[in-house]
Amino acid sequence: MAASAEDTAALLGRVPVFETLGPDEITHVADVAVPRSFRAGEIVFREGDDSDTCYVVRAGHARAVREHPDGRQITLATFGPGDIFGELAMFDDERRSATIEAVDDLDVLGIAGMDFRALLTRFPDIAVKLVIALGRRLRAANERLARQSFQTVQSRVAGVLTQLIEQARAEGADDEGDVLVVATQAEVAQLAGSSRESASRFLAVLERAGIVSQGRGRLTVHEPEALARYVF
Repeated sequence: MAASAEDTAALLGRVPVFETLGPDEITHVADVAVPRSFRAGEIVFREGDDSDTCYVVRAGHARAVREHPDGRQITLATFGPGDIFGELAMFDDERRSATIEAVDDLDVLGIAGMDFRALLTRFPDIAVKLVIALGRRLRAANERLARQSFQTVQSRVAGVLTQLIEQARAEGADDEGDVLVVATQAEVAQLAGSSRESASRFLAVLERAGIVSQGRGRLTVHEPEALARYVF
């Protein structure tokens, strides 16, 4: 379903990369954004493809994966409404560093790199503000990696669950009570940078404590606040 110009601008205004832009500048970005849809399981782009478009999620979910030569896949990140992926395509046309797959039916806004760079030529102030926003994201990513290097597996898994809960709540899950997290043990382990066995042992500890219940491809978190005890 096509989004109105107002809805498109409102969505882009919530994307962290564009957080430093003013309303008029957001409107200029919205003017070059094109709605696209992908079916569940469809590949948006593959690792090694030309990098020509970035995407903002309107509805649905996607995941970034990388594949080992032996065929195993590792989930690097997940994306939901308001998230952006492939954003470096706004600035260069380097090869894609990961494959993006639609987890369920996915609606996105595509912003072609060529169109965006033309926009930056017309409105150079946008480029300056984007550099500031990207610098903040890079700093936050560096701090997160630094923390993870000193964290235990339990702390990293609890941190991943906390992030997934925040995403679920942003998409309408109740702020109180049980929160459904759609993720497999393997995906949680990959996002936490741990082995599946280590993550599984900790999830079993959380289950015995009544904090989570495990199901096929999903977790129900009964006490989200209790996870804070394990994050440090």
